[in-house]
Amino acid sequence: MVGTNLKAETTALMEKRSLLEEQMSAIISRLCVPGGPGLSGNLLDSEGFPRADIDIAAVRLERNNLAVLRNDHKDITAKIDQNLQLLHSTRLAQDISLPPKVSAIGGESSTQVPNAIVMAESSPLHGQGTSQENFYTAMDEDPVVGVPFAIVDEIADGSPASDDGLQLGDQIVKFSNVEGGEQLLARLASEAQSNQGCALPLVIVRQGMFINLAVTPRPWHGRGLLGCHFRIL
Repeated sequence: MVGTNLKAETTALMEKRSLLEEQMSAIISRLCVPGGPGLSGNLLDSEGFPRADIDIAAVRLERNNLAVLRNDHKDITAKIDQNLQLLHSTRLAQDISLPPKVSAIGGESSTQVPNAIVMAESSPLHGQGTSQENFYTAMDEDPVVGVPFAIVDEIADGSPASDDGLQLGDQIVKFSNVEGGEQLLARLASEAQSNQGCALPLVIVRQGMFINLAVTPRPWHGRGLLGCHFRIL
């Protein structure tokens, strides 16, 4: 019963997180239109007066709403991660405690291999199959579930990132060998710099779905090797 309730709670949290991601993506799109103020652009002109080409009050409200949504997203993601760890530990404990299974050959007993361990080793990467299949595999069989650690909050048209399929609002679960931890921006930059011309595997979340991409860092007419900016969640 506890496991069932925890699964239901986690399902509701993931649905709520998807709604937050849609709202965040919509705000980012509005702020980052060509000529727009962006997420942190100056609201004053070169003479120090409020910019006349934008609604400053609306921009400040959008930025504030985005900050609130990001905090809510961070809290929900932490709760989801905690629940999944509990589900995994509960399932593993149950499987390990099962009695020995009698072999059909010779009637000899053998210890059953915990199903959670088998699934953790053989489960597919996110993006192989539908998001529903990936989600229920994660909930029922407990493979490791990635948590987004960054979001694409700026991306230039014609950039390597854009040409290779990355979109504004995409959330990064894995960027080559980077999957979270400390000094993320520096590690992301180093990963791109040291792999110029090489296709880097990415796992992203887009509108609640896990997607596999490959992005190749390379020189272009704009800044950087990707032409996009990541904001750490």
